[in-house]
Parts: sequence; C-alpha cells; structure tokens
Amino acid sequence: MLQSLLIWSVLGFVAGMLAKLIMPGRQGINPITTVLLGIIGSVIGGYLGSLLGIGDASGSFSLKGIAVAVGGALLLMYVWRLLFGKKG
Repeated sequence: MLQSLLIWSVLGFVAGMLAKLIMPGRQGINPITTVLLGIIGSVIGGYLGSLLGIGDASGSFSLKGIAVAVGGALLLMYVWRLLFGKKG
C-alpha cells in the first residue's frame, strides 16, 4: 500500500505537469499547487481506476497508469477551477 502511494505520488508529479499542458485556458494555478493537485489527482485517479477496472494501483509504471494519473489530475484541476477560478 505504501509503495503504491509513493509511486502514484511520483506519477502525480508528472501527471500534474501534463494535465496543466492539456487543460485548456489559463488555470491561474502556481507550480506548487499544480504539483500538489497532480499528486492528489493521481492518487484519486489510481483509486478510481482500480475500482472501475481500467487501471490498477499496483505501483507499476505503464502507459495506462500514466493515463489514469493524468485523468485524475485533470479531474481535480477542473474541480479546483470551478471552486477557486476567477469569476467573470
């Protein structure tokens, strides 16, 4: 469990950077927040992916694992922008 969490955290670092590049528009998120959202989103994506059977949290680096991590980071960045983004 701890090893998987650590690997999803490392994947999250990369996923946060990739998600920021993929997400359209200006996010207004500083680099540290981007990394933190990427790590948290990656862990969430890994957990949801394992529940849905589209990825697993076994701690292996794979294209599917990176895709699930980036998906989780994108989802979390989208929610962040909805909650804390500039209005108007």
